[in-house]
Amino acid sequence: MTRLSETPTIHETASVSDCELGRYTEIAERCRMIDTSLGDYSYIMQDGAAWCATIGKFANIASNVRINAPNHPTWRATLHHFTYRSSDYWDDAQVDEGFFDWRRANQVTIGHDVWIGHGATILPGVRVGNGAVIGAGAVVSRDVDPYTIVGGVPARKIRDRFDDKTAARLEALRWWDWSHGKLRACLDDFRSLPIDAFLDRHGV
Repeated sequence: MTRLSETPTIHETASVSDCELGRYTEIAERCRMIDTSLGDYSYIMQDGAAWCATIGKFANIASNVRINAPNHPTWRATLHHFTYRSSDYWDDAQVDEGFFDWRRANQVTIGHDVWIGHGATILPGVRVGNGAVIGAGAVVSRDVDPYTIVGGVPARKIRDRFDDKTAARLEALRWWDWSHGKLRACLDDFRSLPIDAFLDRHGV
């Protein structure tokens, strides 16, 4: 069993470049992470990939998830990447930096305490709200509201996790900003209390 710490845990088979990783984070086997921020306590399981994304704290990312699967240039005569990764093909050609700037402008943003199910794909420019759930195999092409559950291809709302009042109380509580010590002190409450009782006990 892996014991997590303030130092990120990165499997030896994972590839991580130009990323900012928070405390108690974990990147599992064969993941590929580029230009991505992964918040405290978040993890991504086997064979996941993320490019140009901001991921909040306590994100639960299952295996084979693709975050920000980038677009190809549909407006050009060809979709192929020889037009923007040109230096891979010719010594005298340059990378099309403007195209990559366009891709970066469409980064993905994922909130805190989000669960992304196995094999889901999050398309460029999507924002996923705090506490949302994305079903296994979903293809998410539009923003996901906080505390909603979506699924399917393309992903559509299935239901709310909580009513609006409860969701607002969770947003106000911001338990994801609690200290490591406070999380441990409240562990039994997280495990056993119904959501309303938890919110009542912790002052919201």
